[in-house]
Parts: sequence; structure tokens; C-alpha cells
Amino acid sequence: MARTSMRMSAEERRESVVRAAMIEFAQRGYDGTSTQAIANRVGVSQPYLFRLFPNKRALFEAAVRRCTQDVKDALLGAVEGLADPEARAKAMGDAYVSLVADHSRLLLLQLQMYVSTAAARAEGDEEVGEAVRALWLDLWDSVRVAAGMTTEEVTGFFAYGMLINTLLAMGFPTGHRVWEGLWGAGKCGADDAAESPEVS
Repeated sequence: MARTSMRMSAEERRESVVRAAMIEFAQRGYDGTSTQAIANRVGVSQPYLFRLFPNKRALFEAAVRRCTQDVKDALLGAVEGLADPEARAKAMGDAYVSLVADHSRLLLLQLQMYVSTAAARAEGDEEVGEAVRALWLDLWDSVRVAAGMTTEEVTGFFAYGMLINTLLAMGFPTGHRVWEGLWGAGKCGADDAAESPEVS
């Protein structure tokens, strides 16, 4: 095999850095994550890392962007071919539960997004939150349009999603009685998520 085929392209290396950043930020949050830890995980130097991303904030934004895009892709993909609004909402709910149950780091990174934004604001730093809010708003609007929801319906949908995040983060298996209100309300199902994800 030729030597050049063994080398990563700049785009492949950038993708590796984003994935590594997602893992590090999910585990340690914005303040607790160092760019050196991300560089070490990818196997590159810090100077090389900063040629791809100018600073830690840019890395965090890239990780958050990928996280919200993964959620958006799962939700919008779930409604393809479905015409009934109620069926679309349920399909999105099912898709979301399966996604975060199978990918615990996606769940943790979402939680870190909120905590890191709040912590930055408490320190007078609004820039961290600006990117997070813009990406989250895009997700909100995309879900509303794709499912044909009213403002009240999309609010309820995201409220259920936040409760799902909370229950999974605390380790409640989806068969536990605390989930009965979710499933009984017909907002989403637990067919594909029999157990809670490992989040330790």
C-alpha cells in the first residue's frame, strides 16, 4: 500500500478532532476539558490542533454542532414517508430514545452543553452560549416544521425530551415505572430502548 494512502487528509483529521472533542467535552464539560487532552486523544500536537481550530471555544462549537446535527438527522429521518402529525411526533420520540440510549456520549454532551452555557454566563461570558442557542434553535425549528407541530406541541415534545434526558442520565431503565407517564401519553415509545445507557 502506498505511503500516501495511509495518511489522513486534513478533512479526515478534522473529523477525528471533532469526534475526540465530543468525547472529552461530554466527559469533562467546557471548563474541565483541555485542548491538550483533545490533541492527545487524536494523536496530534497542540499547534496542529490550532491550525484546524483557532481556540477551545471553536472546538466546543464544532462538537455541539455535530451533536445537534446527529440528533436532528435522527429525528428528521424518522418522519420520512409519514403524513400523520401524531405518527410523526411518535416516530421522532422513538428515534430520540433509541439514539441517546445507544450513544451515551451524545446524551452527556447535550447535558454538558446546558451546564457549560450556564457556567459561562455566570462568569459573564455570553459567547459560549450564543453558538449553543443558535444550534438548539435550529433543531427546535426543524422539528417543528418536519412534524407540522404548533408552538405548544413542539414545546411539549422538547419538554418530554428533556425529561427523557434526565431519566436516562440518572440511570432509570426504560421499563421502570417512572417512564409510564411518557409511554402512556403516547408521546414516544420504548420499543428500541430496553435499558438505560451507561453514562459513567
